[in-house]
Amino acid sequence: MSKFAVVSTDVPAPIGPYSAAIATTGARTIYVSGQIAINPATQVFEDGDVASQTHMVMRNLGAVLRAGGATYSDLVKVTVYLRDMADFPAVNAIYGTYLSQPFPARATVQAAGLPRAAAVEIDGIAVVDA
Repeated sequence: MSKFAVVSTDVPAPIGPYSAAIATTGARTIYVSGQIAINPATQVFEDGDVASQTHMVMRNLGAVLRAGGATYSDLVKVTVYLRDMADFPAVNAIYGTYLSQPFPARATVQAAGLPRAAAVEIDGIAVVDA
């Protein structure tokens, strides 16, 4: 699979670690369900601050990707759901440490409620070679 950022001077530049769009050549698509901060070893929701929840969510997302034969670098689209948009800077900074360019396309929305009253939930779509 090969992916590349779609870049245009006719749209605003991304304001964080994401691309406006990602194009791929390749084969297999993996749709990762929303991940929250549930510790896989204990199956207990880790109700810490937004930073600790974001790290757990990203580790869980990575584990699902690995199970499907993918890595973070295979992500082409991500959606970040936040309980409070005021948490965006902290989540954005942590999220960016798990990814590299070209960053996946991304949407971030504030949700009225997330499972287990989580502060953050993240889902994604990855594309890998067949």
